[in-house]
Amino acid sequence: MQSPAPEATLEAVRREEVLSWEIDREAQRIRFLSLIVGDPDVLGDLADDLEHMYRYDLTPVDTDTFYGYVEMDLRSSDVTLLEAFDLPGLVIVPPMVYTGRENVHITVLGDPEAMPTLLERIPDGVGVEVRRVSEHQRRAETLAGRLTARQFEALETARELGYFDVPRTGSLAEVAAKLDCSESAASTLLRTAEAALVEAAVAR
Repeated sequence: MQSPAPEATLEAVRREEVLSWEIDREAQRIRFLSLIVGDPDVLGDLADDLEHMYRYDLTPVDTDTFYGYVEMDLRSSDVTLLEAFDLPGLVIVPPMVYTGRENVHITVLGDPEAMPTLLERIPDGVGVEVRRVSEHQRRAETLAGRLTARQFEALETARELGYFDVPRTGSLAEVAAKLDCSESAASTLLRTAEAALVEAAVAR
């Protein structure tokens, strides 16, 4: 979003999922909450140096994943991008996913007849690639939502038994016994669930 930063600093961010946002016209500020995979120390240093930053809070989830709440001055680039989606019958479905300085992935839900107007309103200099047009399936946009109930049960069971511990403390045989299925079936359940989660986590 055109924040001045060296490439080395931006490389400290692997992925940012913007979960919610608000434009405050009266205060001329934008507020947003993101889930970020990256280095919080590097991002904190960057935020300290940005003149348009008003407030930020970083809350760790683990060593390299954290929530970031930000309030900063409303810039023309923010307005230009977000107002392009401000059309009757269309909504942005969170999260907006940033996978680099130049790439943002957005899911839009609404009236198909409004889509051509949306594409016409995208600012000059911003390229658009429509990846998929389909009936909306909300479950496909979340990690856990990609799993069947049986796959989710298998993951929960494997976690409880220490199958995902490092080093591993639970065996596939124990998982299968708890699920009341063969080891082959348990392995298939776990591998299918893991593949769905990996695809959701790193898909571009």
